[in-house]
Amino acid sequence: MRLSTVILPIHRWSEGQKVWRRAEELGFHAAYTYDHLSWRTFRDGPWFGALPTLTAAAGVTERLRLGTLVTSPNFRHPVTLAKELITLDDVSGGRITLGIGAGGSGFDATALGQPAWTPRERADHFGEFVPLLDRLLTNDVVTHRGTHYAADEVRNIPGCVQRPRLPFAVAATGPRGMRLAVAHGQAWVTTGDPALFETGTPQQSLEAVRAQIGRLTDAGDAAGRDVRGMEKILLTGFTPGWALDSYEAFTDFAGAYAQAGITEIVLHWPVPDSFFAADLAVFERIATEGVPGVTRG
Repeated sequence: MRLSTVILPIHRWSEGQKVWRRAEELGFHAAYTYDHLSWRTFRDGPWFGALPTLTAAAGVTERLRLGTLVTSPNFRHPVTLAKELITLDDVSGGRITLGIGAGGSGFDATALGQPAWTPRERADHFGEFVPLLDRLLTNDVVTHRGTHYAADEVRNIPGCVQRPRLPFAVAATGPRGMRLAVAHGQAWVTTGDPALFETGTPQQSLEAVRAQIGRLTDAGDAAGRDVRGMEKILLTGFTPGWALDSYEAFTDFAGAYAQAGITEIVLHWPVPDSFFAADLAVFERIATEGVPGVTRG
């Protein structure tokens, strides 16, 4: 199992660059950031763009993998996103992972002036977005006419540093999303079962993730793909209990999810006086001392 972190894009770069450098010093496998225009309780505070932040982070780190958790079609178009990702992969020397999901109904879902999509509409957009983005990142020239997106002789030369393209980590829990993850993902992402966050128990959450992995395996079997070797990422902070209460609490948490099949755990970098408040000393101990079965870097 690998250990990674997610750094919210809330810091002016004079301070933010110190956090990204520290993430590399601590030995995290990857550092991700949210790709939103604003987010929940942080809506009225500083919030910077994900891809420029990752580009800057690539310039102050050398080994750390970088990525989004997650990008969505809410305000992205595959054509322009592909060009930016190819550039970012080049700037970073091939260290980018694209976390990608269908999006939600949060503050930035209607930021471009469109009405909020229904769950079905989000799934429909996502179902066209991911295959087209895959094509754009793996082919020099792409033309596409679809229901929601179009591309007219789009050039993406020289393509990604990583071949055939940078990896996708697809966030999915429903059957359509699972099929997309199987078809296009090098990794799968979950935050657990949101229905259990407020009223469920840690054991129920663990079993829910175990069941999700089972459904991913079934989707792989149906498509003729063995997903046992596929990376399975848990973004923490949205399951019952709090894994960062202590070093021992995290050890138990990580061990249980490793047994369930999770191969990478992502911890939020502590943000004081927020939903993601945590003891920085505990956080850094987890990163530096490691946990049995968890790989650093």
